[in-house]
This record gives sequence, structure tokens and C-alpha cells, in this order.
Amino acid sequence: MVGVAVWAVRQAAPKELVGDIVEHYMGKPRIRDLLASREPVPGLRVSGWVRTRRDGKGVSFLEINDGSSLANLQVVVLAESGLTDKIKEATTGAAVTVGGDLEPSQGQGQNWELVAKDLRVLGEAGGDYPLQKKRHSDEYLREIAHLRPRTNKYGAIARIRAEMAWAVHDFFRARDFLFVQTPIITGSDCEGAGAVFRVTTLPDGQVGKVEDDFFGRWAGLTVSGQLEAELMALAMGRVYAFGPTFRAENSNTARHSAEFWMIEPEAVFFDLNDNMTLAEDIVKFLVGYALDKCAKDLELFDRFVEKGLLARLEALATGPYFRLSYFEAVERLLASKENFEFKPYQGCDLASEHERYLCQSLGGPVIVHDYPKSIKPFYMRVSDDGQTVAAMDMLVPKVGELIGGSQREERLDVLESRLEELGLPKAAYWWYLDTRRWGTAPHAGFGLGFERFLMLLTGVNNIRDVQPFPRTPKNLEF
Repeated sequence: MVGVAVWAVRQAAPKELVGDIVEHYMGKPRIRDLLASREPVPGLRVSGWVRTRRDGKGVSFLEINDGSSLANLQVVVLAESGLTDKIKEATTGAAVTVGGDLEPSQGQGQNWELVAKDLRVLGEAGGDYPLQKKRHSDEYLREIAHLRPRTNKYGAIARIRAEMAWAVHDFFRARDFLFVQTPIITGSDCEGAGAVFRVTTLPDGQVGKVEDDFFGRWAGLTVSGQLEAELMALAMGRVYAFGPTFRAENSNTARHSAEFWMIEPEAVFFDLNDNMTLAEDIVKFLVGYALDKCAKDLELFDRFVEKGLLARLEALATGPYFRLSYFEAVERLLASKENFEFKPYQGCDLASEHERYLCQSLGGPVIVHDYPKSIKPFYMRVSDDGQTVAAMDMLVPKVGELIGGSQREERLDVLESRLEELGLPKAAYWWYLDTRRWGTAPHAGFGLGFERFLMLLTGVNNIRDVQPFPRTPKNLEF
């Protein structure tokens, strides 16, 4: 009989790899696979952490979890097993390994249970374990971020985050985009994207010449991989970057973090309409992927975080997505009866309250396009009217701005004029200008904040709770 561990890897692995994988991992099944077993499995061993323990007359029940699923595996420890002394050490939080037989459950709530024949406590937890069986606030759990993945909520977030990272690569690979790795340390700041963390090797407090530093010039942590992705796209056609970006902004809002991940595609021969369609397609794909692959974990958030979450996600996966010019969007705001804290006007930057209103009034995601040139960076393509640029932002319910992008300015003379208008030194962008000097072509791209997307997907209201170890002002623990 093929054991459940063998069965699971045979379903997931390429045929040519199955032999090595089975040999290496034989006898170490994950709880997720045991719970999905099609038949009893005798003589197996499973390891995990104790979530709860209940002691009854002649029997104890352990709920153990190994991080592979939201559901726990019930372990039945009978008095005649001779494990009475061991069970006392298996308190909440302890790491255990259990040998026994997977049998149909005699109780309600689960199909299978493990009847223990052997129990070893690998790591005791004790009575001071911070995650006892009770509800803990998000604020408290942020203080123990090294332990919070052991809770149902944060374990689910970790699994969803991993699945969504995989889905990003699936989406672009299917559309013939090449994955590129853009620099984390950079000499350019992608003007307009945000404040930059300086990178230096000078000792603390030492005032030295820039040329004495490691790179011999100013260097910082990247705020965006866009400019480098453009360079690659102008050789490879379609590329995407997916990695960490940084903002040195003293912002303590629920939507901002000093370190976060960005999805940044760039495609040559794409115009603004192509860009908006790509943005709509990736959100629909990722949401649909999550509903398919993360159903059990998403149900947790639908029950305990945001009632109606699954219905909202179904709507995002199917549409419609509305498109409005910036002028039309502001006119809609001006015509509303809303008492906005920041009064809208033609030429203003849209505030969070404006973004929320547009989504609510139209009943779904909104892509606002063709923004005033005066409020956008130098690299966005100037429209024929000379007053607007081919920019686009996707606004979604609850989160606000999810995606920001544009058709890039491919004309050398216009790009040089924009740099001059904004007082930026052309010499610092010589390499960027070269791509417009030799073989320039229309192209477009955008940035999608990965954590913002995870907030959209889970209904979680604070970006600190979709990052394993958030980096925010005055917070550098773990």
C-alpha cells in the first residue's frame, strides 16, 4: 500500500523526481496530507506543535499543527499506551513527534485521528508560553512576531503569502514575461517614488567625503526597480521584477511600511490601454488563484476578519472594473454630497478618502487615467495636449490605491525637457537617456504593492499584519 506521504509527493512532483523525493522524505508526512488521506495509514510518524491538550478518564487528546494547514490533527493517547508521563510534558506550544496509526475518527469534527503508540516531546513550552488558548489582540501579537505565525490567523497569512508569490510567477510566465532581478542598492532614486534610505560604510557619526564611501558616490536602498526593469525590457521585450523596495518615510499609517515587496512588469510595444488591461488581468488572476488554492485559509478571514470577504473577492475575480479619466474622477468628486476633509479640485492629488468614495460610488475597482503632468514624475509619457501624462492608478475597495503605472516617455527630446522642467540633472540619468537615443520604442509598466494586495485578499486592515516582520518607524525588532 502506498503511504499518504508517498501519495502526496507523487501528485505534486515531476515524475523524474519522485523517486528521490520519496526516498528522502519517506515517513515524514505533513498534517495537511494526512487529513486528506483516502485510507487508514498504519505505522507512521508525524511531528508538530501542540495547540491544545484535553485530558479525560483513561485518554488524552492532543491537537497538533505543523504549519501545513489551518486544521489540526487530533492525536489520541490512551492510558494503556504507557505514555502517561510523556503526555504531561506535552503542554500547549510544545514540539512533539508522535508515532502511531491513522484511523477513522471516533468523534465529530474530523475524519481522521492518530492513535498514538509513541510520543516524544522535542521541546517543552511550559506555563509561561505566550500563546495560550485564548484570543490575542493584533497589537499584542506584533510584539511577539517571532511566535505569531503559530496562531491560526498568522499561519494562514503566511501560507496565503507564499501561494500568492508563486501565483505572481505563474501569471507572468504564462504571458511570456521574463523574470529579472533589479538592484536593491542603487545610485538613482526613481524620482517621485518616495524618500530613500542612504547606504554607507562610513562609521557612525563620522563626517566624510562621499568619494571616501564604499561606492565613491551617494547610494541608497531602492524605492522601485522600474528604471532598471525598463532597461531590461528594451532588450528582452517583456520583463517583470518582484522583490523588496524601501521608503524612508516617517509614516505610521496602517497602509505604509518602510520595507515591502513590489510586482513591477514592463512591456515594450504596450500603450496605456494595454497597461490598464494587464493590471486588471493580474488582479483577477491572483484573486481567482487565491479563491481556488487558499479556500480554507480565506474562510477563516471571511468568518473572523471581514464578513462577506469571499463575496467581495468573487466580484473582484470577475469584474467589472471601471475606467475614468482623472478629469472625470474629480468632476464626480466635486458633484458629490460628501464632506471631504481634503476638498478636491482639478489638479489635486487624490487623497485616500477620494479613492474610497470613487470605489464605493461606482461599486467596484476603478482605474483612473490621464493625470495632470504637474503631479507626476518625469518618466511618464506626455500626452498630445501637453498638460497630462499617460498615467494610471487602480483603486480598489477597502485598500485604495493598489497599482500605479504609466506608459513611459520614449521620446528623447521630450524626456530631456521633462528632466529640465523638474530640475533633475541629465548627467545622472545618462544610461536611461541612452535607451531613448538608440532603438527607443513605446513601452509601459506599473507597480503593484504585494502587501497592499494581501490586505485586499484577507480583509486585514494593517500592513504590519501581512508582513512576517514589519519594518516601520522605531520598529526594527526580529
